[in-house]
Amino acid sequence: MASEPSTQSRPTGSTALWNRSTISRARTVLERLRNALLYSSTYLALVAAAEVALVMIVLSLPVNLSPLVVGLVTFAVYVNDRLADLEIDEAVAPNRTAFVRRHQRVLYVAGAIAYGVAVALAVSGGPLAFGLTLLPGAFWVLYALDYFAALGSQIRRLKEVLIVNSAVVALAWSVTIVGMPMAFTNAPITPTAGVLFGYLFLATFVNTEIPNVPDVESDAAAGVSTLPVVVGVRRTRQSLYGVVLLTLGLIAYAVLRGLLVPAAALALLAGLACLVTTIAFLGRSDAERRLAISAELSRVPALGVLVLVTVGL
Repeated sequence: MASEPSTQSRPTGSTALWNRSTISRARTVLERLRNALLYSSTYLALVAAAEVALVMIVLSLPVNLSPLVVGLVTFAVYVNDRLADLEIDEAVAPNRTAFVRRHQRVLYVAGAIAYGVAVALAVSGGPLAFGLTLLPGAFWVLYALDYFAALGSQIRRLKEVLIVNSAVVALAWSVTIVGMPMAFTNAPITPTAGVLFGYLFLATFVNTEIPNVPDVESDAAAGVSTLPVVVGVRRTRQSLYGVVLLTLGLIAYAVLRGLLVPAAALALLAGLACLVTTIAFLGRSDAERRLAISAELSRVPALGVLVLVTVGL
């Protein structure tokens, strides 16, 4: 007796249509989540929180609210920075600018709430934690907003001054990321904390210059002096290699002096390796926007390596 063809394994037309519709909706949702994560600066907040966690583990600090506080401050500062630079960013980051314009009101409110919550939480950490919460916002005002011109002064925004612009960003975030968990736990300033500050300062300086490569034309038109504008992309790449070598020397010194345990040194080197890889592609890749994100994420592998080594995996 001939076997009858099975129809159970064949999806009906309506089932296949439903499956395609479900997949399409899922892709749309994931795309929106991706855009919200990248364009709203949420991913930068998560990276900052991870950096604070890295500091806490290296310094053996107890669990506290500092990663949450720094994450909220980071979100608020960068949301406001993107809102303030809409006109400038439109030519170099059209997709992000379109997202920010579309959700402008929501982002304003979210940024204000985030900073307010961060300040409220920081109060529980004491006066120093409270002050550190205000520091990035104060630096951003000096860095990005053109208050001096409004007063008729010839003083340029810090954002427009070569080296100073990146150094200001690096200083503000390095002090906050290292200082916040120490303030919450009343930890003393130690040489190891100084090493972490130096590492984050130098790495953040590199991070800040990398996005300037795709922005070289718009920065030049706006009168903003960055390394790519002044010395070109090739010499910028060489200069950033020099900063990485300086960072490597700092780690080596810390290991030789016993300021970093091997696990911590290995973790910091992992982050540095990710940063070097990103620098190598500057001026040699068509995806320069992705290189900026790659640089910003470079300390996340450092935290991962530290956690894996610490738990013995």
